[in-house]
Amino acid sequence: MSAPSVLPESDPARPVRELIDAAFPAARVEEITLLGPDNPSGHDQTEKAAGYGVPRRITVVRPDGSRQKLVLHTSTADAFGHDRRADRAAEALLAFDTFGSIPAHVEVVDVGSLTRDGHFLSLRDAGEFYLLTTYAEGDVYAADLRRIAKERRAGPEDLARCEALARYLIALHGAKGAQPGSYRRAVRDLVGHGEGIFGIIDGYPDDVPGAPPERLQAIEQRCVAWRWKLRGMDRRLARTHGDFHPFNIVFDEASRLTLLDTSRGSQGDPADDVTCLAINYVFFALDAPGAWEGGFRALWRRLWEVYLGWSGSAGLLDVAAPFLAWRALVLANPGWYPAVTARARDALLSLVEHALDAPRFDPDDAEGLFA
Repeated sequence: MSAPSVLPESDPARPVRELIDAAFPAARVEEITLLGPDNPSGHDQTEKAAGYGVPRRITVVRPDGSRQKLVLHTSTADAFGHDRRADRAAEALLAFDTFGSIPAHVEVVDVGSLTRDGHFLSLRDAGEFYLLTTYAEGDVYAADLRRIAKERRAGPEDLARCEALARYLIALHGAKGAQPGSYRRAVRDLVGHGEGIFGIIDGYPDDVPGAPPERLQAIEQRCVAWRWKLRGMDRRLARTHGDFHPFNIVFDEASRLTLLDTSRGSQGDPADDVTCLAINYVFFALDAPGAWEGGFRALWRRLWEVYLGWSGSAGLLDVAAPFLAWRALVLANPGWYPAVTARARDALLSLVEHALDAPRFDPDDAEGLFA
């Protein structure tokens, strides 16, 4: 622990004084002390090295002369699920919401953000957060797929849009990721996040036709094994969309593309985006007899041919299986797609099981679902 530093009137701590003044009107900051890491005398096996930031103890003098000691917590990026600013914001908000529920716990005075110009912005009166974006003119790509399923055919314009999507992903994935630990985080989230395989499986009721708990458990166990195959492949880290499904893809009348809702930090494995789109060509065909032969097979093949023709796609089929599993588990989940039939669910999970058991995913395996 460092020695206290008494603050002069003109110093970088002015934002701290402004923060305290807002929380305790007419009080003044007397001193600030950095609360450093654990530092026992000599080497001790109980010494704690890692932490989630360097807190500051602030001594406040009230107008009546009484003193109160506070702690200002800030966080820094680390590899323990705090590498994104959103993670660190979530930790602060969770602390604000829960500290008061634990007996004998320190109390929360305020929660907020440090603005870009170095001032503190209080969020203690905030509720749920919001996001305001621009509007995408056009129709979601899912409308195209529904039309193809109904008409049992894909026209030249459909093949052109499929190719455009493949080329968009090639360009997107051409920007390689650089943040250390991001690939391992992406693989961890793929399996263990609430929106990943664990969370999606937990969202299945126990009596879903075609997806009994024991089948889902076996798929989950295979995916955990795949995590250990992937977690060291940092060289595969690239810029990704993270949720590249037909309801996040918009085409206007001139076939100009706009995307919605990039997710998961916009970095990960390119296989995520490719399988996310590809599996929907299978999904939309499953309950539309003849649609695979008349349209979706051509789109499925075109996507893989164009994307895999890119020299930078080497190795994608070697890692595709768990990403395909994740996306298929979403499509087969009645919480997300309540009208999916038991037959279609079984087909999707069968494709997943075969892919997870194979050393390398073969796009031709989809043909067996329509034989």
